[in-house]
Amino acid sequence: MGSARVCVVEELVERVDDQDRVLGIVVSRRQAIREGWLHRVAVTVCRDERGRILVHRRSEQLSRFPGLYEAVVGGAADVGESYEQAAARELAEELGIRVLPRLLFTFLNRSGLSPHWLGVHEAVVLDAVAADPDEVAWHGWLTEPELRSALLEWRFTPDSHGAFRRYLAFRAARS
Repeated sequence: MGSARVCVVEELVERVDDQDRVLGIVVSRRQAIREGWLHRVAVTVCRDERGRILVHRRSEQLSRFPGLYEAVVGGAADVGESYEQAAARELAEELGIRVLPRLLFTFLNRSGLSPHWLGVHEAVVLDAVAADPDEVAWHGWLTEPELRSALLEWRFTPDSHGAFRRYLAFRAARS
C-alpha cells in the first residue's frame, strides 16, 4: 500500500493598510496573522424569516478557535475578492447557503488572533442549512434575547462578540 499524501493549500490574502486600502501585497493568511499584518475578513449575521439568528459551534478539528461558538459566519477574503464575494463564498462553503449577503459596515477589529478589517454583512436565510461537518459541529437558531444570554454563558470567538455588539448598535441607529 502506498502512503497517502495530504496537500494543504495555503490560504492567500491581500494586505491592506489602516484605511482598508489594498496594498497589492499577497501573503499567506498564516503569515498575516503571525506578523500582525492587516487583511480582510468577511462575516455574515444570518437571520431566518422569524428574525432568529443562526449560531454555530466550530468543529473541534479547526486550527483557529476549535469548538467555540460563533454568531457570525465567515472567513478571510481571498486575493481579489470583495467583502461581499467573500461573505457569499463562505456561506456556501460552510452552510451550503446560496444567498447574496448585504454589507452593512466595516471596522478595524483588534480582537482575536491578529488585527484585521472585518466586513459585517446581513442575510435572510430562507433555505435549509446544510452545514459542512468539517467546519460546523452544531448549528441552531436563537432569538436575540437567547443569543445575548448565550454570549455571556458559552465560549464564543472574539469576532462574534465584537461583530454582534456593533451589529446591534448599527441596527438600533437605523431604527
